[in-house]
Amino acid sequence: MRLAQAHSTAARADAGGVAAERTRGYWLNTLAGLIHHPTGAIGVGLIALVVFGAIAAPLITPMGPLEQARGDELAGPSWSHPLGTDEFGRDILSRVLYGARISLGVGVVALLGGAAMGVTLGVIGGFRGGLIDTLMMRLLDVLLAFPPILLGIAVTAVLEPSARSVGVAVMIASIPDFARIARSATLRERSLDYVVAAAALGVPARQIMARHLLPNVMPPLLVQLSVAMSFAILLEAGLSFLGVGVQAPQPSWGSMLQTARTYLYQAPSYAVCAGVALTLLLVGFNFVADALRDILDPRLHRQLR
Repeated sequence: MRLAQAHSTAARADAGGVAAERTRGYWLNTLAGLIHHPTGAIGVGLIALVVFGAIAAPLITPMGPLEQARGDELAGPSWSHPLGTDEFGRDILSRVLYGARISLGVGVVALLGGAAMGVTLGVIGGFRGGLIDTLMMRLLDVLLAFPPILLGIAVTAVLEPSARSVGVAVMIASIPDFARIARSATLRERSLDYVVAAAALGVPARQIMARHLLPNVMPPLLVQLSVAMSFAILLEAGLSFLGVGVQAPQPSWGSMLQTARTYLYQAPSYAVCAGVALTLLLVGFNFVADALRDILDPRLHRQLR
């Protein structure tokens, strides 16, 4: 009996090790394919450029984002201020790079939270079916009835205009899309042989969803994650542009664009720099999404090869 239990434990450990090795290989192959994909390489490069600027902002910028250079208001590009200054004499390069921290922080943290909740609801609803699935989908339909920008305004009105409120709005707005994609993929996978076999062997439903279904519904979710990241950053910028997002004097690309409209003729670089930074990041994430779609879709992958 003890010998049989030992063999069973060793077999489970070996199976777990093989599964972990396959998971690592899957992610490494996806990353390698993304780097070797022409569009994906450009997207990764654009994202890396913005991320590097945000991380290295204290080393790159001549002054802090809130520091003011008296007498240099709305100055053009110079050695001391490479991108010029704003209406208060604050360095535009500093505010653009520090604003990237806010955009990336809100986008990544809030979106991952929304994705985790949406995927969990979608997989449970798709696997269980019945009343649970119906109730979940109808609740998500209610969220889908509201445009994201209006939902964000409502959330910031209930809480208070801040980066945290924008993050909550992004998280809530992203839940339905991830839930519907995860549900549709789960409905397709749950009738396949490997799921039926696991259920016949008495594997608990929670383990089937976590270890069998979730890894096989990841490809469309990865594409959606890249698309939703650009959507989250754009939503943060839009709410800040309307004055209900990140509040002054904290740097935000949206609020910079809103203020720069008044000074388009005096300091055109003011609006151009924030707009270019936002555009580069959005284009980068969309390029990555297109590349992931080509890499993770078996039919497109065979055509590309």
